[in-house]
Amino acid sequence: MLDSMRLFPSDPAARAVAAKLYETVRDLPIVSPHGHTDPSWFAVDGAFPNPAALFIQPDHYIFRMLYSQGVSLESLGIPQLDGKQQADPREVWRIFAKHYYLFRGTPTRLWLDYSLSTLFGLTERLTPENADHYYEVVAAALETPEFRPRALFEKFNIEVLATTDSPLDTLEHHKAIRESGWKGRVVPTFRPDPVIDAEFAGFRENIDKLGEITGENIGSFKGYLNALRNRRAFFKQMGATATDHGHLTAQTADLDDAAAEALYQRILSGSSTPEEQKLFQAQMLTEMAGMSVEDGLTMQLHPGSIRNHNKKLYEKFGRDKGADIPGPTEYVRSLKPLLDRYGNDPRLTFILFTLDESTFSRELAPLAGHYPALRLGPPWWFHDSPEGMMRFREQATETAGFYNTVGFNDDTRAFLSIPSRHDVARRIDCAFLGRLVAEHRLDEDEAFEVAKDLTVNLVKKAYKL
Repeated sequence: MLDSMRLFPSDPAARAVAAKLYETVRDLPIVSPHGHTDPSWFAVDGAFPNPAALFIQPDHYIFRMLYSQGVSLESLGIPQLDGKQQADPREVWRIFAKHYYLFRGTPTRLWLDYSLSTLFGLTERLTPENADHYYEVVAAALETPEFRPRALFEKFNIEVLATTDSPLDTLEHHKAIRESGWKGRVVPTFRPDPVIDAEFAGFRENIDKLGEITGENIGSFKGYLNALRNRRAFFKQMGATATDHGHLTAQTADLDDAAAEALYQRILSGSSTPEEQKLFQAQMLTEMAGMSVEDGLTMQLHPGSIRNHNKKLYEKFGRDKGADIPGPTEYVRSLKPLLDRYGNDPRLTFILFTLDESTFSRELAPLAGHYPALRLGPPWWFHDSPEGMMRFREQATETAGFYNTVGFNDDTRAFLSIPSRHDVARRIDCAFLGRLVAEHRLDEDEAFEVAKDLTVNLVKKAYKL
């Protein structure tokens, strides 16, 4: 099911170089600086409940595709806001197998085939006929100690894995991991959206809780900022090296103290307009950059996702259920207030992501190719694919080079997909480098250095790992 030369160039000369490069990075440790796995998995280290809960229900790449072809989320046992999750796991798996053909040509198919083959020895294509056999093999494996989360973490050769966490999180699972004596490194990431985005569900209650947790007076903008500093310090104490911001746009602002205080009071009152809410988020990006200069946490911005686009699904199933859709995003003018203030400060590392590929060569690469504070994040979400990765290298390298990028982020909730996603990224980077060598645009010894940098060195540097 898996060809050893998959994803390498078809040109024989470039293919040969890519294969040699890949051999030097294939077994390097996985550094996963941004993801959404559940830290409780590693704190409790219990068995995953069943194949459907492991492969299907946490992976929006899978159930969004099935939903697009008329498969209901209820039939897949996707948890509902009212607590309902009534679906037999084996039947969920059968539905998945029946529709496996939908993933032809997608990166999801690459990830799934890799996991099923390398972890479970299942080398035939998944079909309705062999679905029960697949289920039984996977289910039996999940009952063994070798398939507990910590054992898989070590089997995958993960050096460090970052989760993404609410600013209100107690980080109790991270604390339990640290105190358990286990050597695996799992660190939190500070994601302040619940207390910055006025449209976030429960926003006002979240602000109140922020004040309760920190003991700061959130009735003033100064107290609110101090509360955020307090939580950032706590996250850093618990091992965090980065923050993450999931704003709709890349808009930033730099208001004076009086204007910022007045805006915050409007936000706090609950009577703010949509435009004021956007301005507040813009101001808070600049405030977060300033705090990163102070405390050294690397800053990430993931804009451009129009979230919860399917209102019906959102109301029934909640956030992050596959109905987020990319929209066009502008960076050059939007980021200028922040960059005017902090873009030249070597203490800031600000990693930019996009769902709008048209901005790579036009905006993002020129920005990152100039400002010392800026770096380019890898292809994200809908573009986390062989084609997306190759387009990124082709569009960004000519202006930003390799060294204004930060390696690869798997950005996944599906734990078993981590090694397969990193394998795809390593193969594509080696394919791109192999082509440059074959075209005499890069010396082969340099290509070996770059391959290692793209795999581990740049990510460790950018995320201070």
